[in-house]
Amino acid sequence: MPKLSTAPSLNNLKPAPGAKTAKFRVGRGIGSGMGKTCGKGHKGQKARAGGYHKVGFEGGQMPMQRRLPKVGFRSRSSLSRAEIRLSDLAKVDAPLITIATLRAAGLITANIKTVKLILSGKLNKAVACLDIPMTKGANDMIVALGGTVNYSPKG
Repeated sequence: MPKLSTAPSLNNLKPAPGAKTAKFRVGRGIGSGMGKTCGKGHKGQKARAGGYHKVGFEGGQMPMQRRLPKVGFRSRSSLSRAEIRLSDLAKVDAPLITIATLRAAGLITANIKTVKLILSGKLNKAVACLDIPMTKGANDMIVALGGTVNYSPKG
């Protein structure tokens, strides 16, 4: 007789033991422990039938989602990252390409912390890149032209 697998599959899925409890019937007399107010306390909007507060309601105070400023869809990390095309490396005079030399050549601004080289355009000279991440295509083109790539991801 084959051994039945206890691993869950689509035909024998069920909740974990103790995850499902029977619905407690409230308002069924003093002896049940949930009679009279049925666990709703005394009076007030939440004790009434149909009484509710909309999500985020703070009793009339300006809700949090309206107090905070809208940020929009622009990524905050995009303010400190940049992508450089391989064709832009022609503007750099130094043989060793680092973030500092890209900044000195005017390709990136002072607030840019990380840069990535992408394969776009033509590169016509051999360059050496130090600690600059790049796409596989950009890496292959630099190596094909006789350049070197030295990048070790931190972390």
